[in-house]
Amino acid sequence: MIRVLVTDDEPLIRAGIRMILTSADDIDVVAEAGNGREAVELARAQRVDVALLGIQMPVMDGLTALAELRRAVPDTRLLILTTFGAQQNVLRALAEGSAGFLLKDSAPAELIRAVRAAAAGEAYLSPGATRHVVDSLASGRTARAASSSTVP
Repeated sequence: MIRVLVTDDEPLIRAGIRMILTSADDIDVVAEAGNGREAVELARAQRVDVALLGIQMPVMDGLTALAELRRAVPDTRLLILTTFGAQQNVLRALAEGSAGFLLKDSAPAELIRAVRAAAAGEAYLSPGATRHVVDSLASGRTARAASSSTVP
């Protein structure tokens, strides 16, 4: 069984995520947190395989919690699940060690695939997040190519 922690500041969203994930035979939601600080405490106590984190939450936001979780429970795989898919959020989450980034408009089956992929040690990006990564890489290559070219 894949042991999962769901973190979101909205109780109704957490309940919906729990319903989706527990519909899979191999996933068990063992804890829920309403903010990043609770997520860190519960991840330590529950020894979860995968922690899902929202971004905008009270007390401690999900990106700050992600960095703290990487230090506190390095074996736990971390996934961001948010409505805030701005490029800087995607890139920061990946830089901080997230195993994936999903938007809340994803299909339920995609959420299950992402949790399974993370638990298996793989990465998972929703199409919108992938676009941000590709754009960032492309603009970085363009900038490097322009700065390294010589003018005859």
